Amino acid sequence: MRYAQGGGLTAEGRRRREQVRLEAARRFEQRVPSAVIAAELRVSERSVRRWRQAWLAGGEAGLASRGQATQCRLDEQQLAALDLALEAGPLAAGWQDQRWTLARVRDLVAAKFKVQYTVPGIWYLLQRRGWTCQIGARRAIERDDGAVEVWKKETWPRIKAPRRPSAAGSSSKTSAASR
Repeated sequence: MRYAQGGGLTAEGRRRREQVRLEAARRFEQRVPSAVIAAELRVSERSVRRWRQAWLAGGEAGLASRGQATQCRLDEQQLAALDLALEAGPLAAGWQDQRWTLARVRDLVAAKFKVQYTVPGIWYLLQRRGWTCQIGARRAIERDDGAVEVWKKETWPRIKAPRRPSAAGSSSKTSAASR
């Protein structure tokens, strides 16, 4: 099962999902067809067939939740320290501007805790910790409106490709204009 937000199920969500599987097991004992179980429990038939195979192989224990898919490589104390470092900002961590990027957070985790993550792994970690992607609400302090206007009036027209002339044309092989 895939989750669009990347975080997977919470412990409560895993418990609820396990209850659905155990309810399916009760119906397996009654020899109810997979299509009927899927419709009643509002799940896919494929899931019901997979659960039935697990149930036949290991009984109800085969349907038990296996817990979180991957364990976090940082313990609670390290996660709290990471939150504090992120709240302090990139300047406090040694970067020259006020932007946290996933690559920077990855480098921070590697330097501070000696734990390697991929960039997507850092994104999942931050999402689980409640951090979100932010877009600036205000213009940058360094913005020079005069320079922007000069660029728009002078530089942009020079680099912009000229438009093709709008002349009538024909793609016909029999047209005199195409000979």
